[in-house]
Amino acid sequence: MQQQIKLVKRPVGIPTEKDFEFAQVPIGEPVKGEVLVRTVYISVDPYLRGRMNDVKSYVPPFELNTVISSGVIGQVVESKSTRFEKNDIVTGMLGWQQYSVAGESEIRKVDATIAPASAYLSVLGLTGLTAYFGLLEIGQPKEGETVVVSGAAGAVGSMVGQLAKIKGTRVVGIAGSDEKVNYLINKLGFDAAINYKTENVKEALKKACPNGIDVYYENVGGEIGDAVLPLLNKFARIPVCGAISTYNNKEADIGLRVQSYLIKTSSLMKGFTVGDYSSRFQEGAEALAGWLQEGKLQYEETVTDGFEHTIDAFLDLFKGANIGKAVVKVAEIEK
Repeated sequence: MQQQIKLVKRPVGIPTEKDFEFAQVPIGEPVKGEVLVRTVYISVDPYLRGRMNDVKSYVPPFELNTVISSGVIGQVVESKSTRFEKNDIVTGMLGWQQYSVAGESEIRKVDATIAPASAYLSVLGLTGLTAYFGLLEIGQPKEGETVVVSGAAGAVGSMVGQLAKIKGTRVVGIAGSDEKVNYLINKLGFDAAINYKTENVKEALKKACPNGIDVYYENVGGEIGDAVLPLLNKFARIPVCGAISTYNNKEADIGLRVQSYLIKTSSLMKGFTVGDYSSRFQEGAEALAGWLQEGKLQYEETVTDGFEHTIDAFLDLFKGANIGKAVVKVAEIEK
């Protein structure tokens, strides 16, 4: 038997432990073309909150009383596939459970000699690819421009800022604590950072962006996004990746009207999901791996130990508790 985590209630506002349930279920048995994967790391991500609502979105909502799924790093413990062997390290969208049966198309091998396995949930996984394609394809930063990133100390935001520095821009991050501000400036090399909880964001942005804003990478939405709009330069670009500040709102959020700002500056504001670029994942992964090996990219993880703390790790996302990628370590990789 094994443990798994199910969604048993649709959250209203901020999720609570009562919306989830631990269950004891049998460990599945693979058939031809399948493998049994032991979970090593589980990725907890803000977008999962949207899948807990019974509404149409870019991915289907979770069904009640079924296992939650997200990015997972695991180790093959039994293989009935010609493509995978026992002890292979793999990644895929698998369940919040201790073991998963996966088909060949559901997982791929990862090279743990390039970076620790968990990096394939962050810098070398969908997180890094989200930053890569959102910034470089939509944001298209040019040397000497100013790039502002909200949620800058989070998994995606911290990658965006570093990629923008690689492209020769001035980078300003917005985050929620002095610890995160120090991390952005002193470890990741941001040119400036703003603590939105203790500073007037509008005034701080004016000071940090004396030449205006050319690219705004939106992870947060709400009042922070509103503060950026008046500073947009002509032909600014706004990749919209997320809006975590609004995910738990019980009513529609109303802020500044964006249309007039986009018209006045001829700016582009485009929402996207990383899946839009799935045909180019290999290109992005190779570029990110190259920069990582050259020492141009750093990544931070907030690791929660123990499968039993998976729900806590997810709920902590909405308290701003994580720096970098939030993952749960479920087991050790066996040699």
